[in-house]
Amino acid sequence: MAWFRRLKERLFPAEAEKRDVPEGIWHRCPNCKAIVAQTELEENLYVCPHCDYHFRMTPRQYFALLFDGGEWEERFEELRSIDFLEFRDRKTYHSRLKQMLEKTDVTEAIVVGVGKVEGRPLVVAAMDFRFIGGSMGSVVGERFARAVEFAIAERIPLLSITQSGGARMMESAFSLMQMAKTAAVLTQMEVHRLPYWVLLTDPTTGGVTASFGMLGDVMLAEPGALIGFAGPRVIRETIKRDLPPGFQRSEFQLEHGFVDRIVHRRELRATIVQLYRLFMEGKRYGGG
Repeated sequence: MAWFRRLKERLFPAEAEKRDVPEGIWHRCPNCKAIVAQTELEENLYVCPHCDYHFRMTPRQYFALLFDGGEWEERFEELRSIDFLEFRDRKTYHSRLKQMLEKTDVTEAIVVGVGKVEGRPLVVAAMDFRFIGGSMGSVVGERFARAVEFAIAERIPLLSITQSGGARMMESAFSLMQMAKTAAVLTQMEVHRLPYWVLLTDPTTGGVTASFGMLGDVMLAEPGALIGFAGPRVIRETIKRDLPPGFQRSEFQLEHGFVDRIVHRRELRATIVQLYRLFMEGKRYGGG
């Protein structure tokens, strides 16, 4: 009955898209709807081989891509979030934190790794959307601040890889304070003449965009990433107008000057090496 299934897919394409794909073995590309094997995705750096759609990657996957031999050291992992406000919505904040620790391989929405890229030392603060939507709470802000301080102490560059839905509402004003905190500590990178680079990935929104996510000396972005403060739906409802095609995507932000360069994942490592040579081996920063 293969002919009947094909006919049904042509007549009801939306229903065909809903068919279950075995998790962990096959993945459906959100962009072109192609079915891609997990092994093929891994070999292709989690980029769809059919349309170049960039799937989200975890901090450890970025570290494996960037650092020599995939070797790196994690810093500030001992800092953990707690439910100091005893916050509850559909469930308690405490239970959400416990669930995240059980379901993911990270202890917070940001992981700080230190390693070398072609022999050059680098600090990378990478965010993880799996951990409560990559939301920025007080520990995210503190880990980032300590990453900055470590980079200054060791006189090496800092790269942040953003992936966030914004502030963490479970921490109320304490979460909002992290925007000022991270922006303030970054001023010390300029004082000490050390570069700070940003890679914007999908999605980068809310308080992260409004703070350290948009303060890089060089702003890189992955293709097709959603980058903005408020979401497109909120903006559309506020201004009562249709938004331009591709609004808030990487290509739109590049055209309007918020992004310096869109970098394909397979070019990321080479791009970081190029930036290292320009900044650290020149006269502006570490070169004298």
